[in-house]
Amino acid sequence: MTVAKYANGKYTIAECDRCGFQYKRVVLKELVIKEAPTNLFVCPQCWEPDHPQNLLGRYPVVDAQAIKDPRPDRSLTTENVPTSSRYIPGTFNPLSGVQSSGTVGTVTVSIS
Repeated sequence: MTVAKYANGKYTIAECDRCGFQYKRVVLKELVIKEAPTNLFVCPQCWEPDHPQNLLGRYPVVDAQAIKDPRPDRSLTTENVPTSSRYIPGTFNPLSGVQSSGTVGTVTVSIS
């Protein structure tokens, strides 16, 4: 098995793939997007770390909101209403039991 050897590039001049300015090759960093190397080498001013939002969906997120095998609420008890919070009355009247009265004044109607 043959191992390829490369020069260390200590004095090598390279060009930034983003801005085009020349830098020493050892100063340039590889750009990584979505944890994948892009083979683009950029200067320290152009380099940016991989953004965390690029990794959405890679890791499972469990946000459980429902309860397994729920039981009805039996603490609600009123007259003539079943002891369950799932009771749905036939007609919905939000003003049941509310009494109000009012007067407007007098109205005069003249016919000519």
